[in-house]
Amino acid sequence: MTREPVDLLIEARWLLPIAPANTVLEHHAVAVADGRIVALGPAAELRARCEPRQHVLRERHALLPGLVNAHARVCHALLRGLPVRGPRRRWLTEVLQPVEARAMGADFVRDGTRFGAAEMLRAGITCFADPSPIPEEAARAAAAVPMRAAIGLPVADVPTPWAENASAHLERAAALWDVYRADARITLYFAPVARPALSDATLARVRRVADELEARIALHVGELSPPPAAGGHGIADAACEGRPYGARPLQQLAEQGLLRPGFTAIGAGGLRREELELLARHGAALIGCPQADLRLGCAPTPLPLLPVDRTGLGTDSALAAGSLDLLAEARCAALLSSLAALDALRLATLGGATALGLAAQIGSLEPGKAADLTCLDLTGCAAAALGRVADAIVFGATRAQVSDVWSAGRPAVAGGRLLGFDAEELAALPLSWAQRLGAEAAA
Repeated sequence: MTREPVDLLIEARWLLPIAPANTVLEHHAVAVADGRIVALGPAAELRARCEPRQHVLRERHALLPGLVNAHARVCHALLRGLPVRGPRRRWLTEVLQPVEARAMGADFVRDGTRFGAAEMLRAGITCFADPSPIPEEAARAAAAVPMRAAIGLPVADVPTPWAENASAHLERAAALWDVYRADARITLYFAPVARPALSDATLARVRRVADELEARIALHVGELSPPPAAGGHGIADAACEGRPYGARPLQQLAEQGLLRPGFTAIGAGGLRREELELLARHGAALIGCPQADLRLGCAPTPLPLLPVDRTGLGTDSALAAGSLDLLAEARCAALLSSLAALDALRLATLGGATALGLAAQIGSLEPGKAADLTCLDLTGCAAAALGRVADAIVFGATRAQVSDVWSAGRPAVAGGRLLGFDAEELAALPLSWAQRLGAEAAA
């Protein structure tokens, strides 16, 4: 019998396909052709069936879908060293925004996205979502590296580094949408800027445009303007007539018609159980960023497993989280929410892909999906040897154990070594920007 030619055959001790059901398969393999998974099955059967151009054997490793960082402010990776302390809104206004005002430019976003992408690939992340302040630069940087990215289009009533008002933001968003509407690896979504405030009129415009383009909307509910304090005025900006959001922001968003399929709420910290139930009822998605929430003083809220894998994980700001590390987020989510290890891995893969509208392409090891894959070395791990592979990954492994990463079947990390980046250039970027921002602050 003539064997089927394929580009790549990967054999691993354990496979965690994530879907159609949470399970662990031993001595299985994945066959890849033209950047997609074409077969998955027992290693002996695929060896007999396929003629691979490259055969990768990982005898003590676990192979799983590439991790999905469903919300990350990637360029903040160049701002590490700034103090991080809660509460969240005070940190945003008093610490982060003054530095962003000096730093945010095309070169900063470009360098920061490239630097963060390298960090994520080393950690087994093959897809990320980034509500970038200058989305065309983030999209260009992401397209230049072997990753998949969903880039947020900011919309605000007040001036941002991208545009001066809501109309200008929407015009630029429509133009960029035309550029990437047919791109296989870069997708776009609307990311209304919740700080200092959002007007109802602008949110209604975003909803209408998103409907026309069949685009997704993601909003960080933890950054919506709070109600005014007794005797005070709150932080809503009078210039944009943004209304303060009370103790039930998701209820107010539901009344505006925003909670529905295609809408994603970011940040579960402090939300009430009845609000989280609104997401399930309206078909919306949720992205939790547990480490950033905890570090910025948000009340930890157990992540609900919304129907049809509509709950994902993100790191949020690379500065607030400390690292762009989905394995650490999965561990934190599992501990906070008493999740089984396989459920936590599902959040970090298929859950994030679903929240980004990419579940048909990535998030699980299934024929027809893109070959975005991550391999972890579990050598010497007693839990894995005893059959508790998912526990070994979620509660014992670190990103340092990521040995191989493939993006659409192309190697991005091989044998623990990052490919396609200049290591010296990457290492110099944080210090270079720290010196530059320090000089600008002094001036």
